[in-house]
Amino acid sequence: MSFSRGALLLAAASCLALSACGGRDDRPETTQAGIGVNSFLWRASLDQLSFMPLVTADPWGGTIITDWYSNPETPNERFKATVYILDTRLRADGLNVAVNKQVRDASGQWVDSAVSPQTETDIENAILTRARQLRLSSADR
Repeated sequence: MSFSRGALLLAAASCLALSACGGRDDRPETTQAGIGVNSFLWRASLDQLSFMPLVTADPWGGTIITDWYSNPETPNERFKATVYILDTRLRADGLNVAVNKQVRDASGQWVDSAVSPQTETDIENAILTRARQLRLSSADR
């Protein structure tokens, strides 16, 4: 029984294709139509920053930018946040938060001020915690 070279290549390609069907599922976790990033991270980010006015929210690029926010208890300082969602999977390294801070100087002008790196980490952790809660609540349905 002899096989042509084309038949052998076709058989080998078929075996490779079938072997790719088994194993774990590497599809993105929760990419919905119209959203290019993880929907749990997206919704959690919006939830956690809901007290700040939004400048832009791009669900395809995964970027959320807030406007300046001043806490009424500390009117001489204000904050602005930018959230980058970098992945379609719910992962800690799929999220990056940048915070800017300004304080009023003696003349009343806003001046850039240092932000503790812990502030950004705390916001990221709050977003991740909320995203996990959203994921668990959607699994219960």
